[in-house]
This record gives sequence, structure tokens and C-alpha cells, in this order.
Amino acid sequence: MKQLTLLFAFLCSITISAQLKSPEAFLGYEIGQQFTRHADVVNYFEHVAQFSPMVSFSTYGKTNERRPLTYAIVTSENNLSNIEAIRTNHLKNTGIFSGDSTTDKAIVWLSYNVHGNEASSTEAAMATLFKLITEKQDWLENTIVIIDPCVNPDGRDRYANWYNQVKATPYNIAQDATEHHEPWPGGRPNHYLFDLNRDWAWATQIETQERLKVYNQWLPHVHVDFHEQGINDPYYFAPAAEPFHEEITDFQRDFQTKIGKNHAKYFDENGWLFFTKERFDLLYPSYGDTYPTFMGAIGMTYEQAGHGRAGLGINTDEGNVLTLKDRVAHHTTTGLSTIEVASNNAAELNAEFNAFFNNTTNNASYVLNGSQDKIDAVTNLLDKHEIAYNFGNSGNVSGYNYNTQKNGSMKMTTGSLIISANQPKGKMVTTLFEPQTKIADSLTYDITAWSIPYAYGLDAVATTKSVSGNTSRQSSDISNSPMTTSAGYISKWDSMKDARFLSELLKAGINVRFSEKAFTNANTDFEKGSLIITRSDNTSLENFDTLVTTIANTQQRQLNPVTSSFAYNGPDFGSPHIKRINKQKIAVLTGDYTSSLSYGELWHFFETQLHYPITSINTNNFSGIHLGDYDVLIIPDGYYGSYFDESKLGTLKEFVKNGGKIIALANALQIFSDNDSFSLKQKTQEQEDTINELLPYNMRERQSTNDFIIGSIFKTTLDISHPLAFGYKNTYNSLKLSADAYQFLDSGYNVGYINGTAQNISGFAGKNALKNQDNTMVFGEERLGKGSIIYMVDNPMFRSFWENGKLLLVNAIFYVNNSKVRI
Repeated sequence: MKQLTLLFAFLCSITISAQLKSPEAFLGYEIGQQFTRHADVVNYFEHVAQFSPMVSFSTYGKTNERRPLTYAIVTSENNLSNIEAIRTNHLKNTGIFSGDSTTDKAIVWLSYNVHGNEASSTEAAMATLFKLITEKQDWLENTIVIIDPCVNPDGRDRYANWYNQVKATPYNIAQDATEHHEPWPGGRPNHYLFDLNRDWAWATQIETQERLKVYNQWLPHVHVDFHEQGINDPYYFAPAAEPFHEEITDFQRDFQTKIGKNHAKYFDENGWLFFTKERFDLLYPSYGDTYPTFMGAIGMTYEQAGHGRAGLGINTDEGNVLTLKDRVAHHTTTGLSTIEVASNNAAELNAEFNAFFNNTTNNASYVLNGSQDKIDAVTNLLDKHEIAYNFGNSGNVSGYNYNTQKNGSMKMTTGSLIISANQPKGKMVTTLFEPQTKIADSLTYDITAWSIPYAYGLDAVATTKSVSGNTSRQSSDISNSPMTTSAGYISKWDSMKDARFLSELLKAGINVRFSEKAFTNANTDFEKGSLIITRSDNTSLENFDTLVTTIANTQQRQLNPVTSSFAYNGPDFGSPHIKRINKQKIAVLTGDYTSSLSYGELWHFFETQLHYPITSINTNNFSGIHLGDYDVLIIPDGYYGSYFDESKLGTLKEFVKNGGKIIALANALQIFSDNDSFSLKQKTQEQEDTINELLPYNMRERQSTNDFIIGSIFKTTLDISHPLAFGYKNTYNSLKLSADAYQFLDSGYNVGYINGTAQNISGFAGKNALKNQDNTMVFGEERLGKGSIIYMVDNPMFRSFWENGKLLLVNAIFYVNNSKVRI
């Protein structure tokens, strides 16, 4: 009987294997002949999981456009049957799960197509999957391979669908051909036009949030992020370029080199060109190579020539034809080579992984003080990364003070947030909270400062001593009750939660005011910007009290009911300083000339954070619209040099003079600068007294960094009497993304500014660029007729992670020059 059972199992295995199809057989075309739609990629992975006992396939979420986010686990049949025990044992090795670990398995995670128009990698994911289970089964005996075939399905389909619509048959290799020039916004970003490869640490996007849940269940030893670059650069793989962040271990560096050498062996055998140790550094913690690195992995980026320009084939500048088949072959080779090295070094990977997560000798702690709303925002971020934290006890804590940039002390309360580096993910903690980034090389690929206390607007101290705390704090649930005898309700204003509360009130048809001055009512002090919801403004609402309190409870906002509109100090409710907040009708410019990333940040902000409606106006349609139908026009960062001609600029001026409001972000300020109609003047960098014309060629690039600011944090003074700065302290730490500098407005309000010598708190700023920031405007308002132009030199919406800057935009929309009332 037993022999019959074994025979039956063997025959079933043969039958299942016979039903397993290659990608070519399943899709009906050879990989590289077409761009595969995402749905067909998912279908193929489901097919393989159905007919191979070495593959499981799961969905971990959905995109904004409802496409599935998926991953496959590929390993031996025996491993797959014990996969949960293997995963648990692996996490014990990190110390995240308690207990002894005897793990001997290597965990490799391969992420494909994070940029939608770098589309060869998803094709390679299918080829890699099939080769693994049909040709490389031996590696799977001690290796678990996790494959995410498409991190960005919305972007990939945007690209693939466009390309399939416009390509010639047969495809055209001429660089001038339409199929090599994507229209705005391109397939690179996700639905909200975010760059998902910069979102790992900040987790603002649904794709990242859902992926991190699975990633933290596995914490792989090796993580590869597959990309594409320009058509003339052959292939890049590890080891990475300098600068390496100081938290990266020697083993991580060395293992990158080991993997790179294995790749080189295969590339040399095939006569394929490649390069290493250039361009792609490991500093900024929110990439698909750096984030896994700070979580213990050997994190790497692989960059294949191609990108959205290449299509199915393109002629390079050297006269070679680069085909999609070539690109798939290269990515398949490096993917398999990575698994091979991991399999051959599983024991070493596990030993070093254990050492990486052992942070018991690191007693550093980061203590944060501030409003509960901002503390909650930080804990929400930490929860996404499953980083532990505690809450404080009464007392003082000493160390590096983020506000003064020197050693000092800070009072700790039961509301203080404590994040200790003495935990398995301690190296990530140190990286995210470090007050000053240590940069070994100024030639870096991205921003050079990101410290969470600055980004979230919190007071903080970094101490080298362990700080004890409590794992929970007192419940803060808010429950307001209607008070029908009140003159109205007052609520604070200093966070995005307050802004969302305002948004919900306005959408519900409730009239709201704010105070331009501090005041005292019912023995309670209220700051400038406080929301005031009066009964007299809402007499037409029969359910006024119930509606207001229901919204407040849903938004968890504390209401202060007052029996009288009389103020003991400061303005009464009927004062001219208690301004009505208009239900603003907002337009946002989009399309050609705008930065798709900047527009996407705004789109995402209004739809998913502020929950307030906007109308997106395409630049192609701008001349045909009536701007007077809107109260506010937001112009994202962009490249408008040839767009805003005299006629369009005249339209903007007329809009503002009639009471409209324009909010210009970053490079959009150049629309108005150095024009006699506006007071905005750009400040140009002074040249060096002596220019070395004989500076060697190989030093020119490094010399040019003297003129750059690469995502650095600058201390900025705020005029907190101006409505643009309501809810802020008089010092704001601004993330400066470029060296652009503007003179003080001589006709207007310099609300945020650098007075005197510029203070760069963290990050890289070249000496010329730094000097040029002295005495400059950062945020300002210029009045023109009845309306205003609000200038934001530094974009507070950048990547949606500079949480402390978002209220500036809300203030600009609802508080600044609130003169135009729509009837």
C-alpha cells in the first residue's frame, strides 16, 4: 500500500511538472518581444504557484488603481512546507522574536520595477522565477527567495500601455521615434506621482505601507532593487559608491564586493560591459538599497541601461542596438548570481545578521517633546517600521540638544517620547534620528539631512545614556458633548490634525473663524490661529451643536465651549481680528512644465491628508480657463521658463489684483522674480575672488559642489505674528533642496527668513551656496491689489515627509489675506 502511495505521488508530481509552462509558452511570446501587462504577470506567477511545489504566491495589498501587490516565496518543497517555522527561526536570530535560533537558511528578497518605466525588470522576474525552479533547484535547498515582481503596478501599466499603443511594428530603434519619448508624467512614479524608491523610510504611499508589513515579517539577508538608467550606460551593480553611511558595517561592504565579483564573472563570460563603485551611494535611508541595509540586509541597486526611452529596442550613442531582450538577460543573470552567492554563504550571512541586530551595548536614546499630535505622527511612523518606543517619566535628560545644536538638558514629562538604540533595529533608529549627518563625500545622490525631530517640529535631546520609560501612556481619547447654550466652540491650531478638522467643518457647510491675535476666554488662553466656531455664524444649521461635536469627536479634536463671545483679554468674537475662513476653491497647475513629483505631492496631500477638494488644471488648458472662478492657484515646482509668456503672466496678475491668491513653490518663484511687476528678486552667488582656470579636469565636478545645497536643514526665523506662521514657534527648521536664494521682499512680508549668517544645521551645503543664503527670504507674501502671492522658496511638501512644513501650506490657503469672500 505504501509503495502504491509513493508511486501515485510520483506520477502526480510528473503530471504537475508537465503542466508547468515557461513564460514564453504561457504568454504566447518570447520574453523581451513585448511589454507584459501587469495582470498577465500576475497570472503567470499564479500559474507557476499552482503547478510548482516550490512556489507560493500571495497578495499583500492593492494600489490606488486597485492593481494587486504581490510576492512569491520560492524555495525547496521541504522548506516551503515548513516556511513559517523557518521565518520564525530567522527572526529569532535578529532578537525580534525571543528564543534560540538554529537557522541555516539564506533569505533573499528581489524587488522589481519600483519605477514603472524601468520595465525590463518585471520581465526578468518571470524569467528568474522559471529558471530558479527548473535549473537552480540546488540553491533552494538552503535559500528562501522572495520575489516582488512589480513594486509599482500603476506606473508600469501607465508605461506599458502607452508604449504598446504608440510603438511601430516592427519597433523603431531611432532615438527620435515617438516610442522613445514618454508624455508627461511618464511611467516612473505611482498613481500619486511619487517616486516609490524614495519612500521606504517615510512610507507615505500605500505600496510602501503594505510592502513594509511583509518585509518586516522576513527581514531578508539580501535585498536587490532592480532599476534602469540612461541608454548609454551599460550596467551598474555593487559594490556601491561612497559615501556609505557610518552605520553600514564592514561585512555589508565586503559582501557587496563578493556579490559584485560573482556578477562580473558572468558578465565577462558573456562580453557584457558593466561598472561598479560609481554614482549610487548608500547614505540617504529611504532607498530600496539603503533602507534594507539599515535593517541588516546586503542592500543593493542594480541599474540596467534602458529606462523609459529604450522601448523594445533603441540605437545608443555608440551605434549599438540595445534591446529589451538584452536588458532582461542582464537582470536575470544578476538576480540568479545574487541567489547563488547567498546560498553559498548562508552560514556567514546568518552569523553577521545576528551581530548586526545585537545592539545591547548601544545605550543611546532620543527623547522628544512637543504636542501630542506631533508625537502621535512620529509613533505612527515608528509603528510602520516596527520600531519600539517608550514614554517618559518626570525628570531631566541631558545630551545633544537639537534646538541649540550643543549639549544641554531638557525637561522630560509623561508625554515625552523615548526611542532607544538598544533594540534590534537600533541602527535604523540612529540613522533616522541622528541630529547631524556625517558625510564622507559631498558627491552624493540625494538629500543629506532628514532627522525626524526636525522634520516633525519637535524639541529633542540625543543622549548616550539609556533612558527608561513606560510602554504605554494615559489614554487620550476625546469625547465632546454638545452645549446648546454656548456662544460657540474654540479649538487649537498647531498641527495637521487641526487642519483636517477645519477641512471637515468647511465641507459640512459650517462657518469657521480664526483669531489673528492671542486671547483669553472662559479663563483659558488661546493662541493666534485658534479656530472659532460661533453660533451666530451658523444660525441656519438646526443641528449645529451635534454636527460640530460629531466632527470634532471623529477627528479627535478637543472643543472648548464658551458661554460668551466676550474675551477677558484680546479680541471678542465680533472683532475685526477674528477673521472668517472662506471655503476656498483651489486650483492646482499640472501637466507639461510642472514637476510631476511636486504636483503629485500636492495631489496626494489634498486627497489623503487634508481631505479637501482641488481642481487640477492642465497647462495645455490654462489659457482657456477663467481663473476668477477660483480663490487660490497653487503652482508646483517646475520648469516654466518658456511657458509663462507675457499674456499668461498678465492673467496671473489680473487674478491676484482681483483678490485671488497664488502660492508658488520652489522653482515656480522664477515666474515672478526679477520682473518689474513684482518685488521678488533672486540673489545670485558671488564668484570666488580668484578662479583657477588651471583646475584639473578630474577635480571640476568636486569643485562645483561649492555652489550646491543638497537637501540640507537650515535654521529659519518666522514672523509668528503673520497668519502664514500661525501654529509655529519663531524658529522653523527648513529643508533646503537647492541653492536658490531670494532677497528680502522690499514690498511685502518676509515671514520666514534667514537673518544674518545662514546656519546649516545638518546636511551638505557648498561654501559659496551657504554664504549666498545670508539675509534671504524663505517664505514671504506680496500683496498686489486685493490679492496675494505667497512665495515658498523651500518646498514644505517635498516627498510628504517634512511633516512640520505642511501647516504652512494650509495657512497660506485659508489664513493669509483672507479678503475675498465668495457669495
